[in-house]
Amino acid sequence: MFKGQRIIAIAPVFNEEKKIGEVVRRVPRDVVDEILVVDDGSTDSSVQVAESGGATTISLGATIGVGAAIREGYRYAKDGGYDIAVVMAGNNKDHPEEIPLLLDPIVEGGADLVQGSRWLGEVGDLGEMPLYRRVATRIHPALFNLITRARMTDTTNGFRAASAELIGDPRLELDQTWLDEYELEVYLLYKTWKLGYKVVEVPVNKTYPAKDLGQTKMKPITGWWSILRPLVLLGLRLKR
Repeated sequence: MFKGQRIIAIAPVFNEEKKIGEVVRRVPRDVVDEILVVDDGSTDSSVQVAESGGATTISLGATIGVGAAIREGYRYAKDGGYDIAVVMAGNNKDHPEEIPLLLDPIVEGGADLVQGSRWLGEVGDLGEMPLYRRVATRIHPALFNLITRARMTDTTNGFRAASAELIGDPRLELDQTWLDEYELEVYLLYKTWKLGYKVVEVPVNKTYPAKDLGQTKMKPITGWWSILRPLVLLGLRLKR
């Protein structure tokens, strides 16, 4: 429990047996009440590794997408009566030790969604972040801000915290199947702004491992289209 609030940390995972154990280990147990690993159809021992570290696991039963895994995590958080749900990467690129930074603005009443930003303030060690990602993660916020008139610095970082009130709002319409992949994260940020909730960014670290250790499951073209698609469809009012 954190300052009287029940906290759940959610990590979607797909074949990360070499990394998910470290993610679970790094979560501050004096802050987080439950660690939930949502398995997106892994064929390795990701689930067993997560459970051996003390995490709760649930499975989608097939590989559907990271958005579907996050959505299932939010559903679990709502059913469990948690006050705040934190989402973090299952591949150990985020720094779970920084979870309290995401929680404070919500607990203090100044935010409903807290977005972690690798570009806010002094930029930390990005590790071996590919050049195309350095460029793309700068361009995306510019497009997002153009459409929403927000002033965000990092709109593709999945390390964030959301209040129970926000994730319980049916107007979010997170159950749409077109949000099953990377779309859901951008869509949630967009809808949170549009619905008038308070969004705050806080500086966090995101460290990419060496390329030979496996940096991402995202495919360069289809993956980035998945992230751009919500801005196109929502901006043109083809989706709601």
